[in-house]
Amino acid sequence: MTVSISHVHVLVDDPDAAVAFYRDTLGLTVLNEVENGGFRWITLATDSQPEIQIVLSQPQAGRSEEDGNAIAALLAKGELGSVFFRSDDLDETFDKVAAAPGVEVLSEPADQFWGARDAAVRDPAGNMIRIEQG
Repeated sequence: MTVSISHVHVLVDDPDAAVAFYRDTLGLTVLNEVENGGFRWITLATDSQPEIQIVLSQPQAGRSEEDGNAIAALLAKGELGSVFFRSDDLDETFDKVAAAPGVEVLSEPADQFWGARDAAVRDPAGNMIRIEQG
């Protein structure tokens, strides 16, 4: 039996700002966009790993209003999951990411005690993004 990762969901409050960050800043490719009930799901992937896709969706999409609002409140506080990326040039990637609209720098490129060299930011929705030198 073989198990692999196919999709990772990332919740965002502003799909347009999220697409600008993940597509225009990080260089992911938009593979699909679906609208339903006033909400959007956008699927993206990197050219180097097209089989692993990121799905951007809004907190209220496919949920009750109560649950969507609770998740939106956690998103606004930056309390949801993280996404980890790898770059062959961390410094160049960090400079580009740090200059993107709506991005908050959490830590500049540095050698970590666990052996990686990485940096951390919050995307325009508040999700923590770590980028490791690869």
